Amino acid sequence: MASLTPTATPTTAERIRSACVRAGGAMLAVEGLDPVTTPVHHLLDDGSFAITVPVAGALAATVVSAGNSGIQAVLEMTDYAPLPLREPVRSLVWIQGTVRDVPMAEVPGLLDLIASADPNPALLQVNSGPEADDADAPYALMRLEIESVVVADSTGAESVALTALLGARPDPFCAMESCWLQHMESAHREVVDRLATRLPASLRQGRVRPLGLDRYGVQLRVEGDDGDHDVRLPFAKPVDDVTGLSQAIRVLMGCPFLNGLRARGA
Repeated sequence: MASLTPTATPTTAERIRSACVRAGGAMLAVEGLDPVTTPVHHLLDDGSFAITVPVAGALAATVVSAGNSGIQAVLEMTDYAPLPLREPVRSLVWIQGTVRDVPMAEVPGLLDLIASADPNPALLQVNSGPEADDADAPYALMRLEIESVVVADSTGAESVALTALLGARPDPFCAMESCWLQHMESAHREVVDRLATRLPASLRQGRVRPLGLDRYGVQLRVEGDDGDHDVRLPFAKPVDDVTGLSQAIRVLMGCPFLNGLRARGA
């Protein structure tokens, strides 16, 4: 991925944490079994992922049978671009570790803990005990004890330490990024065109699309005849709120009225 000037960018750990928020679903793979979808994949403070798997499937039965030993598994999360690009995958995250069943007595408390940080509607589909109203819910709650984490994107693959992952936070705009980029593409194409003037001349011939937005800058995808090129346009400094983000984008566009004010007499 090209960068116009040396600048701060999201750390690998931050990118993974943001991908966890954006990924609507993930896949859990165990050798010898078909991969299953995990609607819930929440990183806990103890360094494990709380995940959900189909309660009636072969994977859940295998994990329960393994007891405290657990089974080796890989959780894969895919971070898709919010626009229909030629290559829609922005990054892949692989989390390898040991999956263990969560004892039924601990399920309600763990669900409440997850919901306090991430009120995911899929939590309502988790079986929390034979006497609960959701006893026939389709998913079981399990833990993935992390052993390694790797992220891959257009720049290559990189691993990240668990301590770095726990110390990182998702980008403050990651939950809203998709809506913003879709709106920029459909209703404010002039913004994309202004940003495109910051690109190297050799890249201005292709189709320029908004690819990403974070506190450090804007990413553009140039779909050209010679392939795809990703370019980061950095902000002068990282931003933390919507006001700062709006002003930083105006600076990138070359707008002289950073607060949206009109010129005198206009």
